[in-house]
Amino acid sequence: MSASELQRKALFFIVFGSIVVAVLATVPFFEHWIQSVFLPQFGWNFSGPWQLAPPEASAPPDMMAPTYVALLEHFFRLLKIILAMALVITVVRFVTHVLFGRAQGKREIGSLIRTVLSIVIYIIAFAIIFQAQYPSVNLGSLFAGSAIFGIVVGLALQDTLGNLFAGIALQADQPFLVGDVVNIPNRGTGVVESVSWRGVKIRTFQNKLLLISNSVLGKESIEVGPKGNLNARIVNFSTLYANSPAKTVQVVRDAVRVAENVSQKIRPIVRIRNLGEGGLEWEVKYWLDDYSKYNDTDALVRQRIWYAFQREKIEFSYPTRTIHVETKPQEAAFDDRINTVTERLNNITIFAPLSDEETARLAKSARIRVYAPGEAIVRMGQEGNSMFVITRGSVDVQVLQGTSMKVVNRLRENDFFGEMSLLTGEPRTATVVAAEETEVLRINKTAIKPIFEANPELVKAISEMVEERRELLRNLNEESSETEKPGERRVLSSIKRFFGLR
Repeated sequence: MSASELQRKALFFIVFGSIVVAVLATVPFFEHWIQSVFLPQFGWNFSGPWQLAPPEASAPPDMMAPTYVALLEHFFRLLKIILAMALVITVVRFVTHVLFGRAQGKREIGSLIRTVLSIVIYIIAFAIIFQAQYPSVNLGSLFAGSAIFGIVVGLALQDTLGNLFAGIALQADQPFLVGDVVNIPNRGTGVVESVSWRGVKIRTFQNKLLLISNSVLGKESIEVGPKGNLNARIVNFSTLYANSPAKTVQVVRDAVRVAENVSQKIRPIVRIRNLGEGGLEWEVKYWLDDYSKYNDTDALVRQRIWYAFQREKIEFSYPTRTIHVETKPQEAAFDDRINTVTERLNNITIFAPLSDEETARLAKSARIRVYAPGEAIVRMGQEGNSMFVITRGSVDVQVLQGTSMKVVNRLRENDFFGEMSLLTGEPRTATVVAAEETEVLRINKTAIKPIFEANPELVKAISEMVEERRELLRNLNEESSETEKPGERRVLSSIKRFFGLR
């Protein structure tokens, strides 16, 4: 409850309570005025509170006087009961609003206790006030005389009362709160939207409302994923026995830990679940930041595993009793593929000093990698010894600004990145993320080292190309010397040191 709302309710309570108290205090004076001033004008005299005095012997008796007096007496007594109950209701409502109105996440459940507690107080207060106005009436005998009526009403309200008391039990245990994910067997799974004295409202993952009464819910076994808790999920997959288990563990863990909504607080667990008939049966266990999105996260994890397996040549297993016939698309001839890769490398400025034979050798060593949309190809600060050429798709270059990553450039087909890590082993200066499904050529240090060793003059030529590219990127217009730039000397020495050249 906000401070302004509390002030508004407090003001209403003070004003309304003052009015009720003032009227209650005025009623006895008005009652006395009627008995001592108003009614004696009509010949009705009173010997006590609402007790008519005997008429004089000479005056004719008024047969209706006792009836009218009794009606007036009951009117004032009922008026006092109504005013007193209005005051009690006002006080109870204000106090319960103050006590229960501050519970944010338990508002619906707290309203149940507030309602039940208010009803109990109203019944007790009414019994006390009624007994004060009608002391001669025995409420015990009145309730005992209505036992049959109570049995009939109880049978008629059996389901309603069952929901009420089951709701009280749920409030006492508090097995779940609004926002928690609950799974009720044979009924559904979803997020709790509200809890009332009648039942629970659940929003399923099909965006439908599931309404379950408290009496039914109290008999069910409920699986609860508390909101804000690190709840775990398990995804299963299988691989061939020929694949290395150690490599599979590393590949899957690296693919899963960077997926969206997977918690970074606990490292994913990848383990062999069973030695199956068709291959190794695995499970990967990971924890979620927002458990209500577990369906989307499970799908994303399966997708990342598939892409990682395609890149690392890890094969999924198939059931041994199933004949699997796979028609593969006609692959281009090996020479055609090498020619295509060679053409792309010829367009890379830093490889311009290479001869045709050296470029062809580099093309044979290049490896094709495919990345999923949103998947990081390289990360800022990582050690690296490779560069990438985009052959299909596009990537976003991100750098750290403040506390968040910001996209500073988008590279497309035939663009390249990571050349400094390939040539000097420097850590990555930016994070590169696939903007769509992207295919790249990966060129490793082991592919270019034999070329440098066979032709040492290439090192200087390439270092000059790298330095020119760095200066263009930095938008510097420094005057260069006629002999050798300090920047070239630094790049040249870094390349020689990284590749172990003299």
